[in-house]
Amino acid sequence: MGKRLERARQPYGKKLKLLHTWNGWITAVLALTGLLLAIGFWRAVLGEGRVWLKWFHTAVGIVSVIPIFYYFLLAGKHWKLLKRKPWQRVNVMVVLALLLGWLISGIFLWQYRAAGPRIANLALTAHDLLTWIGLPLILYHSIIRARWLRDLSRRSVKTEPEEKDMVYTPEPVYTRREFIRGAIGAVMAIVFAPSFLQWLNEAGNVDSSEAMARIFDNDKNMLLPPPSPSADSVLPIGGGAKGHFRVYTVTAIPSFTNENWLFTVDGLVEKPLRWTWEQFVELERSVQVSDFHCVTGWSVYSNTWEGIPLKRLLALAGVKTEARTVKLYSADGVYTDELNLEQAMMDDVMVALLHDGRPIPSDLGGPARLIVPRMYAYKSVKWLHRIELIPGEHIGYWEERGYPKDAWVSNP
Repeated sequence: MGKRLERARQPYGKKLKLLHTWNGWITAVLALTGLLLAIGFWRAVLGEGRVWLKWFHTAVGIVSVIPIFYYFLLAGKHWKLLKRKPWQRVNVMVVLALLLGWLISGIFLWQYRAAGPRIANLALTAHDLLTWIGLPLILYHSIIRARWLRDLSRRSVKTEPEEKDMVYTPEPVYTRREFIRGAIGAVMAIVFAPSFLQWLNEAGNVDSSEAMARIFDNDKNMLLPPPSPSADSVLPIGGGAKGHFRVYTVTAIPSFTNENWLFTVDGLVEKPLRWTWEQFVELERSVQVSDFHCVTGWSVYSNTWEGIPLKRLLALAGVKTEARTVKLYSADGVYTDELNLEQAMMDDVMVALLHDGRPIPSDLGGPARLIVPRMYAYKSVKWLHRIELIPGEHIGYWEERGYPKDAWVSNP
């Protein structure tokens, strides 16, 4: 009780300084963790740790409501103090706009299922844009305005004439707090430039087929012959995908040759099946148009996929009556997921080989990946190479790490 009374009696300036410090640290933590979550390289390095980092990022975002609310309570006094400081008033308005924008868009991303894919996609774009606007401000306050970079003469100790023979210990030029601030600023500066260029490049790709073409040029797959697209794929019946894919991986992106690629359907089936690449590309394929949604908020619309419907592969193998679950294996050797039989038999669930008339590059899960349009993308297993029919349930890679088993984008 005594401490609360003491804090309540603190001068307004001290309260504002404390509030400013908390806002600064919270913003720095959110920006740094947000960058780690957004950049494909760091997501791969973090692996399953990114789930915990995402929850930490969300928790800090929720906590940020407290200083923002308190700041609004003090805003009137603060505004009067800055009466003759127009640039500082502008700074206050920009900071508040950033904090509120991050908070609102972050809430939509946090509640992505309730918001729906289109709102979540807009929220993610706004969240990213605010980050790239806010980062220079954070760097400015972390490095350029750090006291250790100011004129050292301002740190000199003034002495009275009669004290001239006394020895003074100078104020430290580089305190621990300033070192931490500088370190955070330096880290953000290192990450900032390449990350911004990557985001700007991706955000500018309204037609993702152009991005797919660039990725295709660096495709790690060396499988021949390439699948021949049908007429509906060459001139995509979807009109060309709209949006851009963000490349997330659990492991390093694998590469394949004709010698090391094999596709199998086994387990509780009447006839286990096995195809080489040359055999697999000769199977009858279908074409469909569908949207692609990720739990992190982004979407790519009107994709034209060409491949083999999953239910057709299961029919070829013959599913035994005791089978309950379709277990799906990625060729990275780590990632797995599952669909129940009813889900696996949906017409739009496909083992895709082409996207908008091009072979799917290794970055995006080629040469063969699952597409489950009505579920979030963690069900659409990349580098799919084995399908196993099993009697019980299977918990997928991300479901083990906190993702919901219910992956429906909306109620089926």
